[in-house]
Amino acid sequence: MSQPVGPYSPYVISEPFVYCSGQIGVSNGKLSGDIFEETIACLKNLDVILRQVNLSLKDVVKTTVFMANIEDYAAMNEAYIGEFGDHRPARSAVAVKDLPLGALIEIEAIAKIQ
Repeated sequence: MSQPVGPYSPYVISEPFVYCSGQIGVSNGKLSGDIFEETIACLKNLDVILRQVNLSLKDVVKTTVFMANIEDYAAMNEAYIGEFGDHRPARSAVAVKDLPLGALIEIEAIAKIQ
């Protein structure tokens, strides 16, 4: 998980939910420049946050995916499915003009405390 690039919390608990701030695909301190790899890194960063409160990606009920290029949708989706497996949280996916640090993707999540 990367350090926040702004004045916000990585997560906020409002039971029964945990709201996770958007995570970009930083891995080993850098962005890969590849949408597939950055998607995996985003979700791994979210999982690190969720594990801090004894949850995991399996507890996610909703995600919002922000992409710098909507044409990356298919590759993002392939990586997303690979990380979530059979679990299918609700999801919105949109293209945006720019993302922090030049990232290709940012993903935020809401998880439910069981």
